[in-house]
Amino acid sequence: MTAEKVKGPASYFPSIEKTYGQPVDHWLSLVGTRSGEKHMEVVNWLKAEHGLGHGHANALVAHARAEQAK
Repeated sequence: MTAEKVKGPASYFPSIEKTYGQPVDHWLSLVGTRSGEKHMEVVNWLKAEHGLGHGHANALVAHARAEQAK
């Protein structure tokens, strides 16, 4: 049995952890503190305050928002 390939925003998680040296849960908890803001406001905050690239920041926010919607 082979593992299913991770798709969507979570496919960025290994690269995010390797690039920024923090577990994904760290970034998701930061995103969770910005729940009253729009998607792109949080993406821009992650980029400006924490130095994340656009794709990584967008993936984290998209994943966090999808989990909140469940």
